[in-house]
Amino acid sequence: MTTATIDRVAVSPDKLRRLRRFNGIMGLLHLVQGVFMILVSNDTTYPIFTNFLSFDVETFTLSTDPQLLFELRFGPAVASFLLISAVAHGYLATIGFERYARDLRRGMNPVRFYEYALSSSVMIVLIGMLVGLWDLGAILLIFTLNATMNLFGIMMEYHNYYTKRVDWTAFIYGCIAGIVPWIVIFLYFYGAVNAGGGEGPPAFVYVIIPTLFVFFNVFAVNMVLQYKKIGPWRDYLYGERAYIILSLAAKSALCWMIWTGTLAPI
Repeated sequence: MTTATIDRVAVSPDKLRRLRRFNGIMGLLHLVQGVFMILVSNDTTYPIFTNFLSFDVETFTLSTDPQLLFELRFGPAVASFLLISAVAHGYLATIGFERYARDLRRGMNPVRFYEYALSSSVMIVLIGMLVGLWDLGAILLIFTLNATMNLFGIMMEYHNYYTKRVDWTAFIYGCIAGIVPWIVIFLYFYGAVNAGGGEGPPAFVYVIIPTLFVFFNVFAVNMVLQYKKIGPWRDYLYGERAYIILSLAAKSALCWMIWTGTLAPI
């Protein structure tokens, strides 16, 4: 038997059945919230700009020329990260279940991190936009960095399937990639709080940023506990369930805080 066929995690059929049902329920909860965000949210939009250089023929200098690219409707944008999760959970509970079960026995779940690479990256972009991060280039960069962090999660699980001792290289690189969008958000938040006129971001933004920052980092803590096999995390499936619960909690917290703060019909 080759290394690639070894099951690293003991997974009983009963546990798999319960996990399949759990994914189905979580998918439904994400779906209901996502549909609600589309149907009941108001028409609030946030701008996305380009800031290309323009040549001033009078002064013979180059300067940025902000141009509105489009207005992003926030209701559907918030719904999108919920619906991405709904699709992923639905896939794992139905046509993707056999692959899901095989990967769990190997101590990995790539679909989880592919989904996070999309959904949590949309989340980080929306959080950034709440504090004035409206430049298209900056948005693309923080989206990609956050997605890269999650792709390193796949590498962490895949690499350590083939090693006897835990190698933390992918985890460390993922943390480096993942912290940069938050540094940018905190810089913009600080600038907004200290802007002239005494008016900072809306009150709900003061709650969103620390809350989601904690949520994002708890995912990393969950991975550490899995690989160090501390307490109930000795069972890989315990960590898998923790990921699923954390995902629902983080997305639900963000969507309802945004909805209450800016999307609720007046």
